Parts: sequence; C-alpha cells; structure tokens
Amino acid sequence: MKKRMLLYFGSFDPIHNGHIALAEYAIERDLADEVALIISPQNPFKADVLQTPEYTRYEMAEMACKESKYPKQIKPSVIEFVLEKPSYTINTLDYLKENHGEDMEFAIITGSDIWARFDEWKEYDRILNEYKIYVYPRKGYAVEKFADRVTILEDAPYMEFSSTEVRDKSGRGGDISKMVCTPVAEYIAKNQLWTPAGRIVRLTSLIDAGDERAMLYIERGKCYFQFNEWGKAINDFNKAMAIEPDNKEAKQLHDMVYEILSFRYKDIYNP
Repeated sequence: MKKRMLLYFGSFDPIHNGHIALAEYAIERDLADEVALIISPQNPFKADVLQTPEYTRYEMAEMACKESKYPKQIKPSVIEFVLEKPSYTINTLDYLKENHGEDMEFAIITGSDIWARFDEWKEYDRILNEYKIYVYPRKGYAVEKFADRVTILEDAPYMEFSSTEVRDKSGRGGDISKMVCTPVAEYIAKNQLWTPAGRIVRLTSLIDAGDERAMLYIERGKCYFQFNEWGKAINDFNKAMAIEPDNKEAKQLHDMVYEILSFRYKDIYNP
C-alpha cells in the first residue's frame, strides 16, 4: 500500500503555530500518513517581494516541526530548492510523481485565500483532475471556485494571525511567543529577522553581491530612515531613482527626507 503524503505548499516566512496546527489536524483526521511542508523558494505570485532567505525559512520550519505533536510525520521539504524557479506547483508534482509515485500517493492542502487564485496556477486543470485537494477556510475568502471538486475542511483550526503579522510584530520588537514556537521565536530574536538593523544587513549583502534592484535601495533607505540616518537614507533613494527614474515611491521618500532636513537643520551651518 502506498504511503499517503499530504503536500502543504507555502513560503512559511516564517512558519507559525497556525501552520503546525493545521498539519497536526491533518494527521489526527487521518487525511494522510505524513505531511510535507514544501517551502517555496520563489512563489510565482510573490516574485517582487523580498523574502527571507530560503534556508533561513527551512531552519525555522525544521524547528517548528520537531516541536509539533507528530515530529516523525510532519517534516519540512527542500524539494523546490533544487527545482527550476519560479516554483510552479505542477512542476513539483510531476517531479514527485516521477521519482516517488510508486511508493507514495500525493494530495494537496491549501488555504481558501490561495485557492481564490487557483485558476491562475500553471496547468491548474491537470492538478484538479489528478490530485485530491483539501481547502481550509481563511477569513474573508469563501471557497467558490471548483467547490464541488475539492474537500473543504470546515472544522480545520484557524489562527487570527498570518506570517506577515509575525514579521511586522517581530520587527517592532513585539511579543510573538503566542504566534510561533519557542525555538523559532529565539531564532528570530537572535538573528534580528525583520528588525530594521537585521534588514539593513540582509539588504546590504544583496546589494554588495551585485543585486541592483531599485526596491533593495528603497527598502534599505526606509530602514535608515527609521534610525534617523538621513544621509544614508537619501543616498539610497537617490540610487533607486538613478536605477528607475520613474519610481514614484523613491521620489516621494527622497522628497520627504529632504523636507525633514530642510526643516530641522536650517541654520548658519546647514543653510
């Protein structure tokens, strides 16, 4: 008999208690023998978002899975790290089926927010026809598309927060102990993930490595702005405008810093 493997795709940036609760629910409801958290290094729908490095996200996912009720049945996977990018679900499914199809039977679990764009997925019709799909509700997203073709998990555990909220709260120095497990919270604090200082280090490493995207300079400039490092901020906004002359955000931020400097330092030494 083939092992039933439930594939849980996501950025997991970072993994939080809601992700783990859902994976535990899947095991307890006998939806699968194992749950594999497929960490996407580059989500096609998030191509312009500066994500946390993939192996950093994997390390946190590994910690969270080990802290779960079923560490032997819930594990993170790096399969998409070695496949062609961006990470299209159908490509991953084809690879897994070709290499493990004799021993495993694959199914997919996803949130209703993601499902709302399912018909934009590459070869979505094949996925719909060839795989069992479970959809769990997310606030504000009713399951409307292909509702008769999927299993809706109405009683699945629901968390009020998202990974975005974890990042935002952590970046402001807030308490995230109820949102992520202890090892992940400690890892985030130790590595200053999403704090302005930590983001400056991350962005600078990308820029120094030759990445010349305007968005990197804009984001770093915002961090310098938070530290009142006006010169560094305005230099980054200038660099962004040099790369993309029509970038409205860079222009607005540049003008805002210039206005602050003109107001605060208008004296004999700073005319």
